[in-house]
Amino acid sequence: MPTLKQVVDVLETLYPLRYAEDWDAPGLIVGTPHRPVTTIAFAADPTIAVVKEAIRRGADLLVCHHPLLFRATHAVSGLDPHGVVVGELYEHHCALWVGHTNADAAYRGVGQAAADLFGLINQQPLVPIHDPSAEHPVGLGRVGELAEPLTLEAFARHVAAVLPHTELGVQVAGDVNAMVRRVAVLPGSGDSLFDEVRASGADVYVTSDLRHHPATDALEQARCEAMLRAETENSTDCMVARPALINTPHSAIESLWFHYALDDVAQAVEQTLGQTVATTWITMNTDPWALSIHA
Repeated sequence: MPTLKQVVDVLETLYPLRYAEDWDAPGLIVGTPHRPVTTIAFAADPTIAVVKEAIRRGADLLVCHHPLLFRATHAVSGLDPHGVVVGELYEHHCALWVGHTNADAAYRGVGQAAADLFGLINQQPLVPIHDPSAEHPVGLGRVGELAEPLTLEAFARHVAAVLPHTELGVQVAGDVNAMVRRVAVLPGSGDSLFDEVRASGADVYVTSDLRHHPATDALEQARCEAMLRAETENSTDCMVARPALINTPHSAIESLWFHYALDDVAQAVEQTLGQTVATTWITMNTDPWALSIHA
């Protein structure tokens, strides 16, 4: 059986920690390096319920996308959820490894998995990372094209169908009848990259956690640019504001990574270590919203 340290080395070859943003701290969060690993569970969030399910399934290692300790933490006692999670994991000999922004940027990582499942072709990273050792382009987000143009509404419905169900649903901003072909995707909170999306020439931007003011400002900027184009080119065809916006549930779009990660990690362990591990996907909905009311 491989040890936890050996499996972590494989994970960090697939999803290098050097790809992580400066503010991020992915990697091994809980675990004893010499302990054996036979079963790896995958889940979007290391909630108490997810950890209990991983233990119930006999996992020796839980791989999550979201960090357990996202901000400074001064205690992990049984009086707070972080302490409960850490205690449960150690008590049941289950480690926790987090692939966050490093997995976002990696080949066959979070961004590429979402873009592939949405049907994008001719893809490139939205924010490239220069890595001479990488065999494939890497970086945050993806930009690509649909094989055939769709209306914004039709594409948004396709995105919603690909995502696991949540009560939050999918929100769309823009002309729902406009045709879209070039698509930018950034799983997770994406309103800090509007400039990069505009520069990419995308017709629509698929991301999460769009707040009122940044989203409104981005749409108003797009409308302003469309009016200027129409005046310059004397054509109403230029009046469509681009990019339109599709706002998705945060954990739902990021969980698309596991369509790749389960097989990729198991195959890499076998190829690198000559040993096998079982993998299991905890598909539990960890989106916080329990009800969405449309009055």
